[in-house]
Amino acid sequence: MTSSKPVEFRGSSLDDLRAFPLSARREAGHQLDQVQSGHEPDDWKPMNTVGQGVKEIRIRDSSGAFRVIYVAKFADAVYVLHCFQKKTEKTSKTDLDVAAKRYRDLLQELGQ
Repeated sequence: MTSSKPVEFRGSSLDDLRAFPLSARREAGHQLDQVQSGHEPDDWKPMNTVGQGVKEIRIRDSSGAFRVIYVAKFADAVYVLHCFQKKTEKTSKTDLDVAAKRYRDLLQELGQ
């Protein structure tokens, strides 16, 4: 059994996740649990525009599409950079910018 890494929420990402509808919140929790244990989420894509090793969990339910952007390549934790509801086909520049800034701040803190 692999030991699981803690999840660390950056900026307002935990509050943003808590604002998801219950079913989307549960699914996000389940997917993050898989990531903590060293597995890939069920539905994800790389987000190299945000940063190297950054991935996006894709969640769809009756209330819409939700995204959790995270990075799990560091040994100490799974860092959730940004959580949001997707309103359009393309991820908004604002959401990408928020995630990218939190990623850069994280790299500075970790001395990368």
